[in-house]
Amino acid sequence: MDLRKLKKLIDLVQESGISELEVTEGEEKVKIVKSGVASAVYATPAPVPLVAAPLAPEPASAAVAEEISGHLVKSPMVGTFYRCASPGAKAFVEVGDTVKSGDTICIIEAMKLLNEIECDKDGVIKAILVENGQPVEYGEPLVVID
Repeated sequence: MDLRKLKKLIDLVQESGISELEVTEGEEKVKIVKSGVASAVYATPAPVPLVAAPLAPEPASAAVAEEISGHLVKSPMVGTFYRCASPGAKAFVEVGDTVKSGDTICIIEAMKLLNEIECDKDGVIKAILVENGQPVEYGEPLVVID
């Protein structure tokens, strides 16, 4: 609610014989109560949508990755992790699969674009640290290769 409107409402309460005034505008609500000499203003702000923020600077998969030794393939971008090309399709890699440098190991969707993430080392998939459909951050470990 506009500050000028609030000022006018306070003046209205002070000049008139009323002791209390409540005004609702959309989702905003203001209650002005006249008590003795001064007026009190109680304002209920419009609800603000909450945005989830990470509590820890390091993703949970990073903690798991520290326990597992081997080469980490990290996310090159922020997006959504997918293990297969389409729902119901076979996963690109499974734990125990042998991979070569350049093989596609997953897809990360970012801004409606599907980005194939390639393996950067030959080896065997030791662990997949991210669940299908889970959001990932830049630099977050995705797969451990031995």
